[in-house]
Amino acid sequence: MNEVTVLGGQEVVGVGRIEGPILIVEGATNVSYDEVVEIRDSKGHLRRGRVLEVGEGMAVVQVFAGSTGLSIDGTRIRFLGDTLHLPVAEEMLGRIFDGLGNPIDGGPEPLTERFADVNGRPINPTARVYPRDYIQTGISSIDGLNTLLRGQKLPIFSGAGMPHDQLAAQIVRQATLGKVAGTAADAEAEQFSIVFAAMGVKNDVADYFRRSFTASGALTRVAMFLNLADDPPVERIVTPRAALTLAEYLAYERDMHVLVVLTDMTNYGEALRQISNIRGEVPSRKGYPGYLYSDLASLYERTGRVRTSKGSITQIPILTMPNDDITHPMPDLTGYITEGQIVLGRELSFAGVYPPVTVLPSLSRLMKDGIGKGRTRDDHPRWGAQLYAAYARTQDVRALASVIGEEELTDTDQKYLKFGRAFEHEFVNQGFTENRTIERTLEIGWKLLSMLPKNELTRVTLDEIAQYYRGEDATN
Repeated sequence: MNEVTVLGGQEVVGVGRIEGPILIVEGATNVSYDEVVEIRDSKGHLRRGRVLEVGEGMAVVQVFAGSTGLSIDGTRIRFLGDTLHLPVAEEMLGRIFDGLGNPIDGGPEPLTERFADVNGRPINPTARVYPRDYIQTGISSIDGLNTLLRGQKLPIFSGAGMPHDQLAAQIVRQATLGKVAGTAADAEAEQFSIVFAAMGVKNDVADYFRRSFTASGALTRVAMFLNLADDPPVERIVTPRAALTLAEYLAYERDMHVLVVLTDMTNYGEALRQISNIRGEVPSRKGYPGYLYSDLASLYERTGRVRTSKGSITQIPILTMPNDDITHPMPDLTGYITEGQIVLGRELSFAGVYPPVTVLPSLSRLMKDGIGKGRTRDDHPRWGAQLYAAYARTQDVRALASVIGEEELTDTDQKYLKFGRAFEHEFVNQGFTENRTIERTLEIGWKLLSMLPKNELTRVTLDEIAQYYRGEDATN
């Protein structure tokens, strides 16, 4: 094992041990955590990595492209003395990059002198601005009952085979083309720039996103970071960080409103678990490392608004729950960090409902601060509470009907059953292309509430009932 000093950093020839994508380098001194390294094999081929752990004369290095072809004696490790930096520029919108930020669309490297640390910069909590501006996604089950606000992080919990990819593409398409105003009175419609990061997705999924964004014209406002299923899993650790680094530049230095979509965060967690197991760390729940919570928080918390910038970062992570288990560590910990969740249901998906959003377990914790008078409509908060309560009552009636039969139900319960079916197929279901305004969403909701007796509407005001209710007893 030889150590030499070269221009730009320290170089070590030979490694002590190779375990999967991990190199154990002995004889390294003055090495820092998260430092970038260059690795050359015996044929001179270059690959990159970063330092995961340092000790007395020892460093643990993660190789982004994997260790295939590396030998213990013929590998040269060069420590560059700095963390991984990514070139950032406004012209990166409309481009496609790999998981490490290298262009893969045939275009040149971004022309910029600005490089940013992929680990981001800590945001002073006192500099944060509380999210209050609602975002119109065009999807009724989100805009009406789980409203997304500018600067919020709102994940989508899905399952294998469900249309979360289509939903993500639709949100991106409609956010770039539709109105994204702070209040209903805003004269200016501020468009989003989109930073899209895919981790461990199949080639056909990546092609679907490319085609979808291109066909809608949204691609000019989208920067894509793609880590495919056949790419090295260890690159997935960097992919969301590279995407968020560009988002921070666009939002906080270029004053843009940025929507970040991360799919699939479950694949990110698997890569994290793989590296943890190779390093011999003590596993936590289901084999995930004990620092999974803090690691996810380091990604999700790179979201929001700050007083020093007019821009914002809104984040929509997508997770596929293994076996549809919402208590799995990935969705469970994500739910603690983020401000709610949109849950997709398999039963609704099988019934042909799109998007198959299950309303009852879905939640937006910031919704109350971004809706109502001057933002959406004055009746929106009470309308949402009434619609939610009515659908919850429908679920109770369905459970009762499964025991005693529908014919034994009261007239009121029969109306709730009818309401529930209409709610799922007219309000939640809206197809892949329908882009609803908030006014249209509220109109459909009142139409459904008018199927119930007036005395069942206890969460809205009498004035609102007089103005919007159109049921059989509307004149009573």
